[in-house]
Amino acid sequence: MPQVQSQLPVYNFEHQVAVVTGGLSGIGAAIAARLQQCGAQVVVWDLNASAKPGDAHTMKVDVTNEASVAQALADTVSHLGRVDFLINSAGWAGPTMPLDEFTLEVWNRVLNVNLNGVFLTCRAVTPVMRNQGFGRIVNIASLAGKEGTPNASAYSAAKAGVLALTKSLGKELATHGVRVNAIAPAAIDTPLLAQMSPEHVQIMVNKSPQQRLGTVSEVSEMTMWLCSDACSFHSGAVFDLSGGRATY
Repeated sequence: MPQVQSQLPVYNFEHQVAVVTGGLSGIGAAIAARLQQCGAQVVVWDLNASAKPGDAHTMKVDVTNEASVAQALADTVSHLGRVDFLINSAGWAGPTMPLDEFTLEVWNRVLNVNLNGVFLTCRAVTPVMRNQGFGRIVNIASLAGKEGTPNASAYSAAKAGVLALTKSLGKELATHGVRVNAIAPAAIDTPLLAQMSPEHVQIMVNKSPQQRLGTVSEVSEMTMWLCSDACSFHSGAVFDLSGGRATY
């Protein structure tokens, strides 16, 4: 029996401007590259903005800093005129340890990057998208936010907050042509996993019915669809990307 070749969908994002936070590595870099491939003008907001992925514009942005986010938005709109897509991919997993071993400093840092960063960027672009009458916000959350991962309580709590924020903002912008959705991946093969112990990563692999890590390409393809006009009646939704692991 002949093997069927897979073919990626074709999207046309010409004349549209995309902001990708954390877009210099891992999931964010894959999404930025795919958006460019589909014709979008991409601006990467990243704390490590000395590198440059392809032809994407890069700005040194601390998503946990209100002034830094505001300046990045002002510069983006000044240069490109609009923001059509916001992809929140910046994240920090933090250490893996029992909840009672977390210091308040580490706990706050994990929540600051993963939750407050999403709040600040969403708050910044919301008026722009509302005034345009069009926009797509895709928040990269995690299955940990739905199920809770042992020894990752801060990360799980932060991502649960992202899911709730997505649902709330999706309802607020539902009549303004703006769609706000989240992706909840299981473990994805990225440099972020290097912050976790090998034992912790293996536990996540063992939980997958497909017995493997997801790929950044799989996340980017779901993101493309969520940015496309085909995603019209979805807002405030959470899309699992778990290899069959998710149970609700």
